[in-house]
Amino acid sequence: MSTYYTIKSQAEGLYKEKGSKFLAFAFPVSSEDQIKQIQDDLRKRYYDARHHCFAWMLGMDEKRWRANDDGEPAHSAGDPILGQIKSSELTNVLVVVIRYFGGIKLGVGGLINAYKIATEAALSKAERQAIYETKQVIMKFAYEAMSLVERLITDFEIDVVKRDFQLSCEIQGDIKKDLIKTFEEKTIDLYTIEFIIEE
Repeated sequence: MSTYYTIKSQAEGLYKEKGSKFLAFAFPVSSEDQIKQIQDDLRKRYYDARHHCFAWMLGMDEKRWRANDDGEPAHSAGDPILGQIKSSELTNVLVVVIRYFGGIKLGVGGLINAYKIATEAALSKAERQAIYETKQVIMKFAYEAMSLVERLITDFEIDVVKRDFQLSCEIQGDIKKDLIKTFEEKTIDLYTIEFIIEE
């Protein structure tokens, strides 16, 4: 699969149980530095909360993730949050659930349920956005082939990142992995253009 989903913008959810309040915040993220910055901001804003539990997922292969219970019993907070991110089939997402303790203990089962529901409440309000796995393509050509190259860029939704027009022309961009086979078939006879597709 080379199409993945994230969320378009920040979303919030709330769950209350036996006096405890669980405030859930979901954010679209693209790096661990960004995640740390968001967490630092939330800790300053909600400095009086007892727990700032979280989970995040980055990238396309589910290899970059973290879940943290922040003082709650082991696996009672971070894992349920991460579980909701996975079951929503999202990536490049951070969810932080901030708990204000209400004086009555919920037990491990109650905590798992509370963190799961709070996360679900935030993610259900978030608008999903597709992100596509891409490869880099470089096209080298003479100026006369410009209109043909521009048509390829439009037809294959190539996201141009660099244009270089010196003695010859070179355009560098990102193409969706799903379109590469068709792109190669369409361009096999275009000898006036040199194509380099990232391995």
